[in-house]
Amino acid sequence: MLPISRPKTCAVLAAALVASSLAAQARENNGDASAQIRRTSFGVPHIVAKDERGLGYGIGYAYGQDNLCLLANEVLTVSGERSRYFGAKGKTFEQRDNLTSDLFFTWLNTPAAVSAYFQAQPAPVRDLLDGYASGFNRALAERRGQGLPAECGDGQWLRPITSLDLVKLTRRLLAEGGLGQFAEALVAAQPPQVTSQQALPAFGAALAQQQRFASERGSNAVAVGAARSANGRGLLLANPHFPWMGGMRFYQMQLTIPGQLDVMGAALPGLPVVNIGFNQHLAWTHTVDTSKHFTLYRLQLDPKDPTRYLQDGKSLPLERQTVSVTVKADDGTLSQVERQVYSSGYGPVVVWPGRLDWNTQAAFSLRDANLDNTRVLQQWYRINRADSLAALKGSVEQLQGIPWVNTLAVDAAGQALYLNQSVVPYVDQQLLSQCSNPAAQGPLVVLDGSRSACQWKVDPQAAQPGIFPAHLLPSLERKDFVQNSNDPAWMANPAQPLTGFSPLVSRNDQPLGMRGRYALERLQGNARLGVEDLQKMVLDDDVYLADLLLPDLLQWCKGAEADLQAVCASLAAWNGKADLNSGIGLVHFDNIVRALAEHPEGWRVAFDPNDPQHTPRGLAVEQAAVRKLVREAALASLQQVAKAGVEEGSQWGQIQQAIDGTPVPGGPQGLGVYNAIFSIPHGPGKRLVVSGTSYLQLVSFTDKGPQARGLLAFSQSSEAGSAHFSDQTKAFSAKQLAPIPFTEAQIEADPQYKQYVISERDKGAVASQP
Repeated sequence: MLPISRPKTCAVLAAALVASSLAAQARENNGDASAQIRRTSFGVPHIVAKDERGLGYGIGYAYGQDNLCLLANEVLTVSGERSRYFGAKGKTFEQRDNLTSDLFFTWLNTPAAVSAYFQAQPAPVRDLLDGYASGFNRALAERRGQGLPAECGDGQWLRPITSLDLVKLTRRLLAEGGLGQFAEALVAAQPPQVTSQQALPAFGAALAQQQRFASERGSNAVAVGAARSANGRGLLLANPHFPWMGGMRFYQMQLTIPGQLDVMGAALPGLPVVNIGFNQHLAWTHTVDTSKHFTLYRLQLDPKDPTRYLQDGKSLPLERQTVSVTVKADDGTLSQVERQVYSSGYGPVVVWPGRLDWNTQAAFSLRDANLDNTRVLQQWYRINRADSLAALKGSVEQLQGIPWVNTLAVDAAGQALYLNQSVVPYVDQQLLSQCSNPAAQGPLVVLDGSRSACQWKVDPQAAQPGIFPAHLLPSLERKDFVQNSNDPAWMANPAQPLTGFSPLVSRNDQPLGMRGRYALERLQGNARLGVEDLQKMVLDDDVYLADLLLPDLLQWCKGAEADLQAVCASLAAWNGKADLNSGIGLVHFDNIVRALAEHPEGWRVAFDPNDPQHTPRGLAVEQAAVRKLVREAALASLQQVAKAGVEEGSQWGQIQQAIDGTPVPGGPQGLGVYNAIFSIPHGPGKRLVVSGTSYLQLVSFTDKGPQARGLLAFSQSSEAGSAHFSDQTKAFSAKQLAPIPFTEAQIEADPQYKQYVISERDKGAVASQP
């Protein structure tokens, strides 16, 4: 690494100097990858290279400096090698048994599938992946020499990575919205005579993971157009709610290839592109959508053999694939554990006791549309380089590479865009009516696997066979605003409801989430909106549901027994927020609301699809049955608070904290807290934040280009020894958003500015941490 002192040249010349120095360096290095990395406040890297391989090299190197053990651990997971080093009974970050995880990823990421995926990438994406792996490996070699961070343990499991390892990470991301939630179900799927002979995976943990998927990967987004923004230009709030730990933890960075690319934002581990961000022309973000990205098929089995199924009256064999995993025993010896994975023509057979059983009559296959999505990296790279909103929209409609999220964007001219354009099985209402299993219960879509006519429809205009073409998916452009908080597409803007789509795409017969209703309330009217207005939506930490229910709860309290006065006193004293100084009234309110959620009859005004913004509302405490429910919930809350060790007089900031002990504002999304934070019990009177507001970004377009502020709520590095392990977390706790440097002048003016150049040619040198 070549350290460079702070330049004294004028900032306006910086871009030209960077481009010329990199070009000269590339010639000097005979084509070796090279990159310049500038670090600003909070350790954010701004990476400049002459081409994609050099850019990837800089990304991988910077990421390895900040999150070496995290990425290495995730590569171990998606390669199916956890049991080899940590034993079968250990746990992944998601609390999945190592053996189950390894069997699933060994099946998912076969050498053939991974190689085919890599070969399907255009040359620039392959170069980005190759460079990323090379840069990370350089960081690994350097840090081995310096002494590995504590998070790597003994480090014996660390190894250099390849571009194919990064493909495995990408394929895991794609499966997150579908088959990835069924790892236990895939591993457990054995013929009836075999199932009883082997132990089943822990389905309780799997069910909890499914239920937490939306809460841990939700998001808010508001795109304000010229008709409503304070300066008549585009304004964007990006507020993704993603895990604070593990393989879905965002990383902030700027990527530049002079004359071709200049984008700032956040990316997931192992991805050499910006997932949520902005460039000179536009800003965009994503929210997890409600569309279905997989369906189940009920297989009618051959009465003579439960490993054969009937389709159009013909008996077909289930394909059987042997999956082998190396397992380390307690004494250190290694052995092989094998499982058979069965698949029909629709996809792998899955088993979920009591829900999806494999008996002598039927079994269930899962078909995940995103397993054939080879376009996701190319999609985000096209968005990164888009020079207009039309270019962004056109690339999404053409490539259809967005896996399981909505896209919201604005441009400098003040046009706002909402797209529910993800990879969705082409199952329209007609096909659903003809092929759905009426006996199926719950949110899963189950189709009849005994008829080939029930295959997903194929449209030549779609980017892959079996998914909806773009023109049949929701899209909306407005000059006032669009918004989404993980609701269906129909209320992106109430002035122009999006209806008439397949139930697999979007529904308009279900209540909106409380965060969505809160956003629509804050956005109603014609008042001009500025950055401060959108920032307050998040940082005010309002509990929207308190406006709907707290007055009725306090009315009920007037007749409550003496043993419930502590609950009532805390509710009366509570400020109706989820900020650091909120009292335990917030805890009691949350407990009571969770209990009442199972009793929709408690609402005074029921949901009305003709008034989704204002219904349901009110708590019918005038009814004896509802008063009884509230009393039972309040008594249970007293017990829950005592069991959790929460002391009387505790404030929310003393209860909810980051891993380093920093108090964290925000609260449960189910309460309508826009600053949604998901925390779990973590010792007496404490809750540990594991997910929620992650990369917070506000972008306003001005005469001088994009002006951005925000932060990475959990900070840039996952290593406790890093100076950037909790610096942004403390800023988030204090509600202090920071300017996001983007232009050369802004970058060089940063008080923490440092820069250095790396190239593959000098990769043998041991470099100090910048």
